[in-house]
Formats: sequence, structure tokens, C-alpha cells
Amino acid sequence: MLRWTAWRGTPAADAMPSIDVAGEFETIRRLFAPLAHPEYARGLMDDVAVLPSRSGFDLVLTKDAVVEGVHFLANDPLDTVAQKLLRVNLSDLAAKGAEPFGYLLSCHWSERCGWPEREAFAAGLKADQRAFGVSLLGGDTVSTPGPVSFTLTALGWVPKGRAVARAGARPGDLVFVTGYIGDGWLGLQAAQEKLSLETERLIALVDHYRAPEPCLDFAIPVRDMASASVDVSDGLVADLGHIAAASRVGIIIDLEVTPRSLAGQAWFDTRVDEQAALEKLVTGGDDYEIAFTASPRDEAALRREADRRHVPLTCIGKVTTGQGVTVRFAGQPVEIAAPGFAHG
Repeated sequence: MLRWTAWRGTPAADAMPSIDVAGEFETIRRLFAPLAHPEYARGLMDDVAVLPSRSGFDLVLTKDAVVEGVHFLANDPLDTVAQKLLRVNLSDLAAKGAEPFGYLLSCHWSERCGWPEREAFAAGLKADQRAFGVSLLGGDTVSTPGPVSFTLTALGWVPKGRAVARAGARPGDLVFVTGYIGDGWLGLQAAQEKLSLETERLIALVDHYRAPEPCLDFAIPVRDMASASVDVSDGLVADLGHIAAASRVGIIIDLEVTPRSLAGQAWFDTRVDEQAALEKLVTGGDDYEIAFTASPRDEAALRREADRRHVPLTCIGKVTTGQGVTVRFAGQPVEIAAPGFAHG
């Protein structure tokens, strides 16, 4: 449904606490209409958006939600919440090798979302629309007595039949990951003031947690050379487990080669138990990098493409026969109690 509607809750909806902001349609007119696609969104004045087909391409869709207290903190600025919401969806598109096109948005405003908060949310979207070349196509806006939450459906294009699946990994393939692992989890610790690092490092980690960078620059090499791929959202081990299950293979990764940012390395250098620290990094989640498998014959080409795009690329393991993900440290298998974040 693409219509921007009023509260459609229980019969007690008229008992909802009032919010001292402009009404729903004023919010849409002033904040969201300027973000709408100039042609396909119909000015957000209709019940639908109408998209043309694109010859030779498949339309790829993905949807994620963020909820206060689960995916972001109550004191996180709403401009960064909007950016995180959009970017985690763009990360899914990147892992499939898709080119972002537009998005549908649903806002569930709580009592705390006055006009300045709504303006900040729209400003975050506006900045990222410019950065990533996407436009708003439509959605819904409601009030809620619960915590503020948002959902977003991202749309992208990929050449017909070329979207990379989680299935497709083959024994003998190598396992790669872009960027750095662990900064999302460390960023949450930093935002909660649980880390003791230099201010510059803490800021970098918090920035990553609040507004991660989707690896869109590497979407085309993934599309052209990956046998299977997934974006790293719940934790590297958990998400590689999705590839292993879908492909019906085993995956072996080595903790020692986990790629770490400067801030991640600074934290790691303070740890006494290296194995335990690395386990935290590979299971923490919120990294939004691309983990994928590819044939060894494509490794040189992948590294050239990574260098050309200034994307860190690390080979962290290999695909084998068997099932599930085996994590090793110093050559020995280690038991991972919780491979990543999972909603109940």
C-alpha cells in the first residue's frame, strides 16, 4: 500500500495523545513531497506509485524496519535514524548486485516526535537521497502509543537473471568480506559510553553505528563474480550461516584474519583474550558489509576491482563440503554460542 493515511488503529484511536505538530497531510506536503520522485510518485497525492518496466532488468525489492530501543537508541538523532533505515536496505541491494532506484516509507511517530524531530528525519533522508541517487515513491504515516519505529522498502534494478542469491556457493570457493567487521557492535558500545578509547576513535565508531556506509561501490563486482552473497547485518558468522544453509555447503573462517578498522584495532589492542575479542567482532552485527563466495580463479580480478574502488577486501575462509559455519582460531575449531543477533 502506497497511500499516506491517517491513524488506522483501534476504535480508541481518538484517545491517542495529541502531538503538537502540523497534521499528517501538512507533514507530507512540507517534509516528504519534496523527497518524492518527480514522475513516478505522483506528488504523493495518489494511493499508488506507478513504475514503468525496464527492459532487460529485474526489479529487486527488500524491506527492513527499525524500532527505538531495538535498532537505535532513544537519544539517537532522528536524521541518523533515517539514514540508517535507508542505508541498511541499500546494503541488501548491494549484496544482490542491484542498482538502487527508490523506496517506500512508513513512519510510526511516537509522542516524542514533534516538528523538529520530523524535520530532522526528513533532512537525513534528503541528504542520503542526494548521496545515493534514490527518491521517495510513497508510503504511510501513523501515530503510535509505542516506541517510534519506521519501515522502508527499497527498490533496485539488476540485469535480468543476474541477482546474486544466498544459494550458489560451491566447495572450493573462497569466502570474502568487504570493509571492516565489528565496528557496528563497537559503535553501539561507544554510543552507550561503554568504551574507553581516544575521542576520535569513539566518534568514528558511533558514526558507523548510527549511519553505516552500504558497500554500493562493490555491487557490480559481486554481481559479476560472486557465487553467493549476503549483507552482514546480524553478525558475520550468522549471515555466512545463511549462505551455508541456502547453498547446502560448509564454510570455514579463521578469526585471525577478521578485518579491523583503525578504531576496531585500537579496541582490540586493549584486549587480553584475543579469541574472545574476535568472537565479539564476528557475531556483533550492524556492519552492513558484503560477505560473499567466489571461485579462486576470480580472486585476482576481485582484488583489482576492490583496489580500483578503494574498497577493503579480505579473504576470510573457504567453502567446503558439509554444513554450517566452522570458526577457527589458531587452526583449531572454536565453539560459538551465539553466531549473531536474532529477534525472538
